[in-house]
Amino acid sequence: MEYQKILVALDSSPMGETVFERGIASAKQNNASLMLCYCLTSDSPFWVQPTSYHSETSEDFKERYQGSLEKANQWLAEYVNKAQAQGISTESTCKADKPEHMVLEIAKNWEADLIVVGRRGRRGLAEIFLGSVSNYIVHYAPCSLLIVQD
Repeated sequence: MEYQKILVALDSSPMGETVFERGIASAKQNNASLMLCYCLTSDSPFWVQPTSYHSETSEDFKERYQGSLEKANQWLAEYVNKAQAQGISTESTCKADKPEHMVLEIAKNWEADLIVVGRRGRRGLAEIFLGSVSNYIVHYAPCSLLIVQD
């Protein structure tokens, strides 16, 4: 099967670079386009922490959120540039959501043929309590899936 649209779910861990490289290799092999996505969460290194939760207004939160989103998009743009420098048609998206929900929504709306996602290998209680993004995606993906093992 030839893939035309490959969705690569990145995170800011060292695993993200490996996932990106697998996405690049798959895109080259299939002459496909890439969609790079990043989910902004409160534990993201791009998240701007408030100076005080007690005095934060909704306007403060909006500013903090926008600042976090800008930082994450700048980081993501570096990956877009790397892919485009290799002749791969690439776009990106970033938003705040649960990572597994965001990946599935983008895959469906963008009509991805393949999702490339990393797996950290959580097992037992860690997987039960912390969840597993890749496990969730396996069960609900609308297309083929490449899981890159940590």
